[in-house]
Amino acid sequence: MKLRPRFNTIHSALLLFAGILVLFSPASAVENQQVPIHIEADRMVSQEKDNSVIFTGNVDARQGDLLIRTDEMTVYYIQDDSAGGKKAASEVHKLICRGNVQISQGDWLGTGNRMDYYARDRKVILSGDAKGWQGQNMVAGKTITYFLDEGRSIVESPVTAEGKPDQGEGKAGRVKAVIHPDAAKK
Repeated sequence: MKLRPRFNTIHSALLLFAGILVLFSPASAVENQQVPIHIEADRMVSQEKDNSVIFTGNVDARQGDLLIRTDEMTVYYIQDDSAGGKKAASEVHKLICRGNVQISQGDWLGTGNRMDYYARDRKVILSGDAKGWQGQNMVAGKTITYFLDEGRSIVESPVTAEGKPDQGEGKAGRVKAVIHPDAAKK
């Protein structure tokens, strides 16, 4: 009977991941819940004592037109055993992607070395040479923080060893944006 806990953990991780993917498309959230989730990786490790599932090696997660690619994806969840029955409820606590992170949906693309998603705050942080494109428009910085419920984002520049923003000469150490005026007309 060891299969049941393992199945519950894998099933919980997949359901939790579905909730995360829906967050990136608020307009079609109800519709996306019905779309199957496809996750491929070289390896998956369930760590029940840590309430986490780790996907490693060429991770490719898709739901509808949303795609997340990374070297490693860890899903942390909260197990609620108070449901009283055979099935325990689970919800995402956080999701961390490490290494060559790419998130895309439609004509939007985000890249970085790491992505952290915090469910309670409904906040996504893309860090480590973070870049985001919407069509031809681009923004880049050390980190891009997106507050999902507010539709608000913050792009931060790298800091110097003294902890102050780098006041470079318009090159390294500054937030960058390229905005094409004609892009809004398309």
